[in-house]
Amino acid sequence: MAEIKPKVTLIGKELAKNGLEFIYEGSIAECSACKLKSACNNLKKGRRYRIVGVRSVEHTCTVHLNGAQSVEVVESPIPALLPADMSIKNTKIQFECSCNRELCPNYPFCRPDGIIEREKYIVVNVIGGAPEQCEKGRTLQFVELIPV
Repeated sequence: MAEIKPKVTLIGKELAKNGLEFIYEGSIAECSACKLKSACNNLKKGRRYRIVGVRSVEHTCTVHLNGAQSVEVVESPIPALLPADMSIKNTKIQFECSCNRELCPNYPFCRPDGIIEREKYIVVNVIGGAPEQCEKGRTLQFVELIPV
């Protein structure tokens, strides 16, 4: 696989720590007049990111406590449960989940934060079986996905 090139963005100074993972939720109204809004809002909404570098550049910010700081981020692998027949390392899949059993202990991994329904992902790691039996009787595998 090709090496993942980090993307530079801005994040609250108090959050700017190597290894921090977050899901980008999109821009907010308070940012509309800011001259740096395009630097803060250059990520894909709903995706999971991990900070891999903290730069020394800081900016004043009316939204973030103590301002904003430049960081380098990469899209972070997302732990998920997939049907066993789709759980093949280095396979490209289109993520879809028809389960609506929110009380099932597997549900957070069947519909993990950071996954965008019907987008394409690559299975980068197959970890093993589901922590709990699927309530629908499906055979599930615990995997890590990255967006294509």
